[in-house]
Amino acid sequence: MSTKKNFVLDTNVILHDYKCIYNFEENDIYIPIVVLEELDRFKKGNDQINFNAREFVRELDSISDNDFFKKGASLGLNLGKMYIVTEQNEELKTLPFSDKNSDVQILSTAVYLQKKSPKTKTVLVTKDINLRMKAKSIGVLAEDYISDKVTNIDIFDKEHNTFEGVDGEIIDKIYTSATGVSIDEFYFKNDIDANECFILKSERSTVLARYNPFTKMVQKVKKERSFGIEPRNAEQAFALDVLLDDQIKLIGVTGKAGTGKTLLALASALHKRGDYKQILLARPIVALANKDLGFLPGTEQEKMAPYMQPLFDNLTVIKNLFSSSSKEIREIDELQKSGNLVIEALAYIRGRSLSETYFIIDEAQNLTPHEIKTIITRAGEGTKIVFTGDIQQIDSPYLDMQSNGLVYMIDKMKGQDIFAHVNLIKGERSYLSELASNLL
Repeated sequence: MSTKKNFVLDTNVILHDYKCIYNFEENDIYIPIVVLEELDRFKKGNDQINFNAREFVRELDSISDNDFFKKGASLGLNLGKMYIVTEQNEELKTLPFSDKNSDVQILSTAVYLQKKSPKTKTVLVTKDINLRMKAKSIGVLAEDYISDKVTNIDIFDKEHNTFEGVDGEIIDKIYTSATGVSIDEFYFKNDIDANECFILKSERSTVLARYNPFTKMVQKVKKERSFGIEPRNAEQAFALDVLLDDQIKLIGVTGKAGTGKTLLALASALHKRGDYKQILLARPIVALANKDLGFLPGTEQEKMAPYMQPLFDNLTVIKNLFSSSSKEIREIDELQKSGNLVIEALAYIRGRSLSETYFIIDEAQNLTPHEIKTIITRAGEGTKIVFTGDIQQIDSPYLDMQSNGLVYMIDKMKGQDIFAHVNLIKGERSYLSELASNLL
């Protein structure tokens, strides 16, 4: 059997990554004609999947010529060819599925290629788990699109590093020095990433610390209150430390429900309100892709209000820490009235250029890697971007713990001077919330 393979692509793979056709090495790619029909229905709109549909069609146009539908098109040096399958396959009539929808038509194309080229492996690539199961039930090889999957996700299960046996005098020096201690004085210096937070222990003392890549120093992390919010554990102290550091421009804060991800980010943004022209809080509306919002009454803003409510809830938590007549409440109200504190759906923000903005994106685990990239590339001068999310609570049907944009971003940015990641472990919402998160 030939080592070269034929890959049949489902629509959701293209909507996930419009440049996916260049990630299959020397193998050939087949696009069922029904996929083009589905892409046509996705071309209109302002969401990322609409953008991807339009870009793929443009990509298709740029590589095709008059013989494209007969001979296919080369994808480039050391890459295979791409073909559009237009035949109405007889296999469609014989497949054991009552509903002959687009998924079954795509399956039919895979069966057609299996029979046409029996010496070449045919593989259906789809992010739809059910379609992969259907394919396997009739003997068609099927797999997920794994080009942007992260293999090592262990860091999202473990706590911070703790280094024991540290010289007590070094820890004393960290406590007393305003700048910290040189990384060269530590035996573990080669195992530390930029802006990594950890605990140092000697026989008589302990200190929370972070490696600052700009100064090459290990500095103390203080448990300080930020706009009324006080860290309740080491991870929350680490999170506040990087969230308040203006040199760190990109941050990922992960953790299960109730660990305080969004609350800490919002408190930090309000604490730094004088250093930024605007504070933006946004979250993706996964339901848009499933057309769920269309059934809700009211304007588009009114339809989205329930999805934005968790962000308003975090703002209310902070407001409740102060008296109604306090200076802090007046400042928050003024920020909202002036448009300098904005809470809205991510769809309204995409496409803008953001300068001198403290930008918090909640539920980032529901974004694709390309969506994350699109957001980050909108950052102008003086902008800080914070992504928060729980990789165990993914609402998108085509993303998982390894392929979502939040994990992808953290994996790719690890070690960069202006990036930091903090994983929150302990839930602080309530004992009941922590118990449910761990046991249910």
